[in-house]
Amino acid sequence: MYIKKQRLLTPGPTPLLPAALHAMMGSDIHHRTEDFRTLYKGVLADLKEVLGTANDVLILVASGTGGLEASIQNFFSPGDELLICTAGKFGERWIELAKAFGMPATILKAEYGNAVSPQQVEEALAANPNFKGVFVQASETSTGTQHDVKAMGAAVKKTDALFIVDAITGVGTMPLDIDGWGLDVVIGGSQKAFMIPPGLAFVAVSGKAWARADVATAPRCYFDLKRERKNAAGGESAWTPNTSLLLALAEALRYIKALGMDNLIANAQMLAEATREAMKALGLQLFSSSPGSSVTAVRAPKGMDSGVIIKEFRNRFNAIITNGQGSMKGQIFRLAHLGYFDFHDLFAVVAELEIILAGQGLPVRFGSGVAAVQNVYAEAALAKEAVLTR
Repeated sequence: MYIKKQRLLTPGPTPLLPAALHAMMGSDIHHRTEDFRTLYKGVLADLKEVLGTANDVLILVASGTGGLEASIQNFFSPGDELLICTAGKFGERWIELAKAFGMPATILKAEYGNAVSPQQVEEALAANPNFKGVFVQASETSTGTQHDVKAMGAAVKKTDALFIVDAITGVGTMPLDIDGWGLDVVIGGSQKAFMIPPGLAFVAVSGKAWARADVATAPRCYFDLKRERKNAAGGESAWTPNTSLLLALAEALRYIKALGMDNLIANAQMLAEATREAMKALGLQLFSSSPGSSVTAVRAPKGMDSGVIIKEFRNRFNAIITNGQGSMKGQIFRLAHLGYFDFHDLFAVVAELEIILAGQGLPVRFGSGVAAVQNVYAEAALAKEAVLTR
């Protein structure tokens, strides 16, 4: 009750990998030296390996939104018609960016908590052959919703349009076959499943997208990806890099390679499944009809503002979870499980939630939610042990 360690339980920033945090102390490297070039080339190569793509992967000193903006600037021109899928606050960001660069957009909108269907995308593309690009969130963290990126990619592949995927919370939480599914531009961010602080955006670019970059006329300077690609070939960034974050990223990528990307994804998926089971056991309702594995959005109990739960986590346990955004504020709370999260974290979170709900007068049987998490863990552990003993 007296010592309370801070726990970061949000969908970004996420808990930091200790080895990555320690690596940041070695950041007194000049970025125009051979030491830096060796670091940069290694990080770019490891990023390609971890993402499982033969496409170019570039690094920008920016939040994930910088990667989104770069994908608009580099591959499209003012007046280009775009198809934007939106199912939450981050989908709406695509709309803002299209508007900022003078590109008319047709919007496929799903109500918060739902997903845009691949069939909607296919029908919209059939109705208008002039679309130059299709935009979607792989994982819409504002609502805890996941899109069917594979099926959408199959629909876009049949056209000349580029498929642009915000995978900032999708990478490391769901399968993403960038090359096989025809994902032309894929954006990631450092502070999610990569387990390091905010400040780096990653952009994977297909050959189809590079061909479009040769004719695109939207203004760009800092986020000029062709310039970045040219510099990256020599082991340098176009502009001053964030050396400390690159050192952290090198360690995080080493960790992910040792763990295996499939296992990182499986970890998030198991934690998500266990979270959903725990919420059901506590009589709480999930918000999304298509829940993903980066974060679980949960409706607050009837008559209760979700902000009460957020504050109680902070005040009682010094644990930080997230509220809903925009119109969902006060309606839902969100529990993250991407990156450097494990079952130990989840056991604690669910036990704390039980105490919080009981403190608000709800009928809670202590241990019911935790037992649901234990069951998911035990089943997975037993299945793994059975495979190992064969």
